[in-house]
Amino acid sequence: MSKEKLPELGKIHPEFFDRVIYPRLGVPDKNIIIGPCHGVDYGVLKVGDQYQAMSTDPFFIVPAFGFDRAAWFGFHIIFCDVAVSGLKPKYLTIDLNLPPAMTEEQLEEMWHRVHLEAERYEISIITGHTARYTGCDYPMVGGATAIAVGPEKDLRGPHKVRTGDKVVVTKGPAVETTGLLSVLFPQKFVEAGGEEFQRQAADVFYQMSVMDDCAIARGFPGVHVMHDATECGIWGGLYEMARAGDYGLRVEQDLIPIQPVIKKTAELFAFDPFCAISEGTLLAVVDPLEADELSRAFKRQGILSAVVGEVVDKQQGLEIICQEGKRTLEHPKVDPYWTIAAELAKG
Repeated sequence: MSKEKLPELGKIHPEFFDRVIYPRLGVPDKNIIIGPCHGVDYGVLKVGDQYQAMSTDPFFIVPAFGFDRAAWFGFHIIFCDVAVSGLKPKYLTIDLNLPPAMTEEQLEEMWHRVHLEAERYEISIITGHTARYTGCDYPMVGGATAIAVGPEKDLRGPHKVRTGDKVVVTKGPAVETTGLLSVLFPQKFVEAGGEEFQRQAADVFYQMSVMDDCAIARGFPGVHVMHDATECGIWGGLYEMARAGDYGLRVEQDLIPIQPVIKKTAELFAFDPFCAISEGTLLAVVDPLEADELSRAFKRQGILSAVVGEVVDKQQGLEIICQEGKRTLEHPKVDPYWTIAAELAKG
C-alpha cells in the first residue's frame, strides 16, 4: 500500500519517486553519466567521444494563448531543460496526440511556430508521430524529447560545484506566473492595475525561456551548473540544486532583482514571488572569478541579472539573508500560481 498520497494535480512528490520510481530504472549502464535526479533537468549519455543531454516533457499547448504563442511556449518548455546542461540543443523528437477538436488551420499555425523556433536555434526534428485521438485534450497534446550534444568539457552538472562558487540569477522571480496569468486573465489585470499594467505584464510572456541565457552561459567555462526556476520558483529551484549537489547555500534575498511589473503583480494578487513558478529565470552556480563578468554579459544582451549568493559547506546548511535577518531555505512545496489561477478562473 502506498505510503504517500499522490497529488491531485502536478508533479509527483519526491518521496514517492525515491520509494517507487528511482529504485526501478531498468538495467544500469556505464554510459549513463547523469541519470534521473531531483534538481537536475536532464539525463546525460556518453556516445563515443560525445555527450548527449536529453529531457522529455509534455508538449504543452494552451489554445487561450493563441496557437502561435502557445507553440512558442511549448517549444521552449521542452528545450530549456537540456539547454541548462551546457551542451548545445540540437535535436527534437515529438509525439503529437492531437485533440479531435483541433482544426487543420490551428495545427498548421502551431507547427509553423515550432519550425521557426527550431530554425532560430539550429535544431533539427528527427522523428515523431502525429495523429488525432479520442480522449486527448488540451493542454497536453503529446510529448517530446529534446537532445543536446557536445564534448565533455561543455557538460555542466552538480558534480562540478565547489565551495566558494557564486550564485547568479537572471530575470528575477515569478516570470512565468506573471506572464501566464496576464495572458490568461487580461481583464483581471486591467481591473487590478489598469490597461498599461496588463500590457507590461503580458510582455513578460516572452521572457519565459532560458535558451538565450544558456547560450550566453555556454561561453563561460566557470559556469558549473544551471537550473530553470520552474515549479516553486527561485526558492524551490535553489533548494533542488543544493540537494542534487549536496552542498550548502547562502543567498541574499535583497540582491535578487525583481522587475517592477512582477513586483506589482505579486502585491496586487497577494503572493510570494520567490515561491512562484518562474520558467525563464536561470539559476547558475559559477566560479567566483567569472561570476561578475557573466552577469555583465547577460546585461549586455538585455537580460536582467545579479550575483546573489554563494556555495558554502553542506554543514552550514541553506540560508537566506534578508532585512528581517536570517532564515533557513526550505522547499515551498506548494506553488501559489495554481491557487491564484483557480481563483481568477472563477470569474
